[in-house]
Amino acid sequence: MTQNRYGDLGVLALRDIEVPVPAEDEVLVEVRAAGVDRGVWHLMAGLPYPVRLAGYGVRTPKNPVLGMDLAGVVSSVGAGVSRFRPGDEVYGIGIGAFAEYARVPERKLAPKPKNLTFEQAAAVPISALTALQAVRDKAEVKVGDRVLILGASGGVGSYAVQVAETYGAEVTASCSANKANLVRWLGAHHVLDYRTDDFTQYGPFDVIIDINGNASLRRLRKAMTPTGTLVIVGGETGGRWIGGNDRQLRAMLLSRFIGQRLRPLMNSENHADLQVMTELIETGQVVPALDRVFPLAETKAAIQYLIDGHVRGKVVIAVT
Repeated sequence: MTQNRYGDLGVLALRDIEVPVPAEDEVLVEVRAAGVDRGVWHLMAGLPYPVRLAGYGVRTPKNPVLGMDLAGVVSSVGAGVSRFRPGDEVYGIGIGAFAEYARVPERKLAPKPKNLTFEQAAAVPISALTALQAVRDKAEVKVGDRVLILGASGGVGSYAVQVAETYGAEVTASCSANKANLVRWLGAHHVLDYRTDDFTQYGPFDVIIDINGNASLRRLRKAMTPTGTLVIVGGETGGRWIGGNDRQLRAMLLSRFIGQRLRPLMNSENHADLQVMTELIETGQVVPALDRVFPLAETKAAIQYLIDGHVRGKVVIAVT
């Protein structure tokens, strides 16, 4: 699934291209399934504009193939790769995952969890790593903490609920009413309807993880203990230049002068944390919340389904 310019879904086209050649430190993966998340839309649209300056191409996409999350089978490896060989079943974060073959840096690849299908495994990497790092590293969640997760039914949120519960937290999840059963099944102890329930009335919380939300810092701080921690994971305002990142910048500045910790998250894509998630998955402590699987030819429909807000957990593309 390719694009030769930035824009809406109309820029996408299914066509034949050359099989990519892996660099010395890369693995060529025969892709069986690829995950869809908000990052896919941002790279398709080239918005907010700083995305283009992050190495993805200023005027046109540097890599014409969309997709990052993937699961598949190793086809070949670069000369400097030591952890994988052809035939290995793997999952991770690649370059151009919406295709039959994709390049993947070795440092972003791990053996696929044995108890997952390729479709389930493709729903894990970016969202699960983001959730893990939000809960474990930024929030430093510990046993007995009261944790509020805003945006709990989405890709990152569905993992954050499970990871926080695994770390011994009392988890309150906020989502739409029609997704409440999902987050309860994932392990949330309390569920709020974001349309009707004022989360500030249910605190104070030791930790708030705000995923792609737009609540003001004032409201978020009101719901926290005096020494509580806020982790901001993204934020969608539609702005072309900042796109919600202004709230993260203000949080970092404000955090210097108050007792509460306000921490934005920039996730790290690495195989060590993928292996942590593999252990949690193989021991049954975390499960991918897989909503729907679309064939590669229906990638546009999959992205539309995501941006319309219908997704419960994750959406995946079946490639081969």
